[in-house]
Amino acid sequence: MLRMRVRARGEDIRRFILEHVEKHPHDVSKVTAEHFKITRQAVNKHLRRLAYEKSITESGETRKRVYKLAPLVEWRQVYEISPELEEHVVWDKDIAPTLGTHPENVMDIWHYGFTEMFNNAKDHSGGTLVSVKMTKTAVNTIVQITDNGIGIFKKIQQALNLPDQRYSVLELAKGKLTTDPAHHTGEGVFFTSRMFDNFSIVSDQVFFGHKFGQEEDWIMDSSVEGATAVFMELSNHTARTTKKIFDQFASGDEDYGFNKTVVPIKLAQYGNDKLISRSQAKRVVARLEAFKTVLFDFTGVPTIGQAFADEIFRVFAKEHPGIDLYPIHANSEVKRMIERVKSSTVQPGELFGTIPAEPSGEAEVKAE
Repeated sequence: MLRMRVRARGEDIRRFILEHVEKHPHDVSKVTAEHFKITRQAVNKHLRRLAYEKSITESGETRKRVYKLAPLVEWRQVYEISPELEEHVVWDKDIAPTLGTHPENVMDIWHYGFTEMFNNAKDHSGGTLVSVKMTKTAVNTIVQITDNGIGIFKKIQQALNLPDQRYSVLELAKGKLTTDPAHHTGEGVFFTSRMFDNFSIVSDQVFFGHKFGQEEDWIMDSSVEGATAVFMELSNHTARTTKKIFDQFASGDEDYGFNKTVVPIKLAQYGNDKLISRSQAKRVVARLEAFKTVLFDFTGVPTIGQAFADEIFRVFAKEHPGIDLYPIHANSEVKRMIERVKSSTVQPGELFGTIPAEPSGEAEVKAE
């Protein structure tokens, strides 16, 4: 019994090291010793074992030793885009065997995410080649899918006649966006971005990312010219399921369709512009008639103008009475502006009801 407890504690220590070594490459020994209240010498025994098992790498002198996760799998393949190229065949033949053995929920996430993103590159990029790169460690797996096509944000910009590629990110964040509605639902990027620990798209000087547990999508400048690269990262031991993600965006207990969305209002800003105009608001509400419930996420938005608020919470609401609109994460100034347009034109309770549970990943993070 004592031997079993000692073995279990050793496994806990090594698991802790693997989960924290990337954030603490220089002082993981100290962090582990403090967490388990053991000596640095005891931790070093576990570090040596993990290095011997090739789960981590070590470099540098004793006092300046650096530890990193060792790649267990490094794999790359380039595919020529043609009518004969099919994502499910690539998954069965190459990707699933390379990923190896994982729990069913983990493989389900990878199956959905990979086939959706590979299909996008094959059908929509307009390119001739798509490459796949996989890096797997003892803790997580990263898959990169890159094509040499026009670039996803530029294609969306052209299809929707947007003034700037960055507004393409706002449309992706809403969901139900496709440039080929006859063959695609437009749900792939939306759900894939929310299933993985980290998801990002880099294309033609625009970078779009989503981190699990955070409702806010974010956008940055990139140095990549043209083409599109999609990055997906997932823990090998996550408890997350595809069903849990799909259910977050169904608008009711008996409604299993993709009818709820979160709109990150911050993505409607361009540069230092403030959100004050009706034209900005019209970009925010574009295509939202496809949903039954819309949560407007005001995270990172310090203020909004009267016209902006009025266009969303009076004009759009009046034109679409069947859609429930809810502001979330708004500061006091933003709330006052929303209440101002609400009280001036709408009877109490007509526009806003009880705010439903927000589709946040925070609870899942804690549960895991």
